[in-house]
Amino acid sequence: MDSCGVYTSHPYLPLHIGFSMAQFIEFLSNHPILVGCWLAAFIGIMVYHQRTGSKGASPAQAITLINRSDALVVDIRDKKDFDEGHIVDALHIPAAKLEQRVAELSKQKGKPIVVVCKHGQQAGDSVKKIESAGHDPVYKLNGGMAEWKGQSLPVVTK
Repeated sequence: MDSCGVYTSHPYLPLHIGFSMAQFIEFLSNHPILVGCWLAAFIGIMVYHQRTGSKGASPAQAITLINRSDALVVDIRDKKDFDEGHIVDALHIPAAKLEQRVAELSKQKGKPIVVVCKHGQQAGDSVKKIESAGHDPVYKLNGGMAEWKGQSLPVVTK
């Protein structure tokens, strides 16, 4: 290591490992717009997750809910995707028809409901609709069917 705190692995290639707090503070003061953008993005992501605050369940947690608590799986994907493969005993209610068909879930009051979409990004709105109809707890499957299939978990095809 030389006098500047730089490790050298080769005479022509300095290798910087770590940085001092003074360098960090200097970076912050030299790049206020960049730091502000990163801070705004971070806050925006946090606020977004608070507002869409549906509870998520990993595929392993969903399996536990299904096996131990007799959870109902509601698949909100379109018919084509549902027919290509869905979780065993899943109830197919496309997202567009959920408000009209939410009454079908009345038998499940008090039991957990797991909402499944394609990639885990669309289920949040459906979770809120089901919760507003008086159901609790309602979870979205984190990663959706893509994650479920990615973990080689069983699916049923029609």
